[in-house]
Amino acid sequence: MTTTVTAVGGQGSTAPAAVAARLTGVTHHFGEASRPPVLDRIDLTVAPGEFVCLLGASGCGKSTLLSLVAGLDEPVSGTVEVPGGRPALMFQEPALYPWLTAAGNVELALRLRGLARAERREEAQRLLTLVRLEGSGPKRVHELSGGMRQRVALARALAQEGDLLLMDEPFAALDAITRDVLHEELTRIWTETGRAVIFVTHNVREAVRLGQRVVLLSSRPGRVAREWAVDIPQPRRIEDPDVSRLSAEITEDLRQEIARHGH
Repeated sequence: MTTTVTAVGGQGSTAPAAVAARLTGVTHHFGEASRPPVLDRIDLTVAPGEFVCLLGASGCGKSTLLSLVAGLDEPVSGTVEVPGGRPALMFQEPALYPWLTAAGNVELALRLRGLARAERREEAQRLLTLVRLEGSGPKRVHELSGGMRQRVALARALAQEGDLLLMDEPFAALDAITRDVLHEELTRIWTETGRAVIFVTHNVREAVRLGQRVVLLSSRPGRVAREWAVDIPQPRRIEDPDVSRLSAEITEDLRQEIARHGH
């Protein structure tokens, strides 16, 4: 059995990481070893600054894979390498602290990094401006719309300063118009920050709109079934013909995977 190896770059390191994340032969299961694995021999490499979308049916292990990359769990076997430091993780729910303001939620991540109070305030305002929430720093969570809350959660994730951002269906609970706006905003922020992103979704068109690469996982156990390079210039729209064509191709493969595994 090979345990997780997570290499974390130090502050004194000047050479850029060769990869943002690398999974090699990763297998994972819950409970007794005799139970079928959730993930089976996953090999996946994410380049620095790359936007990768993970796609698959419910229960195929997408969120489990993110947890392993985030260091929240260790695989039964295989290695997980994240050379750029601990990645930030953003969930479907914003998970904001309701007793803090929007700025206070962002500053909390900065405080954990050890920034002084004046630096925290300045950096929190910069990040809120980056996510188009300038002027909203003093607002409490209950004063924010669902889309605004997710923007605060994104600003808080960016405040963690890792080279890799993990996003677990962050827009799934939002209405179509808000989700469309946040697709545009995420693409802009990704371009401006140069962070690598691993984005989990059930939505094929969302994956094609956002990602440079779409990775399809099979079901029970999760394996890399197929990958697509998305050679469509940004900015993209959900309704673009090229997005529709590639989405139709990926959807057919997804349907075949679901049929093959009986769910």
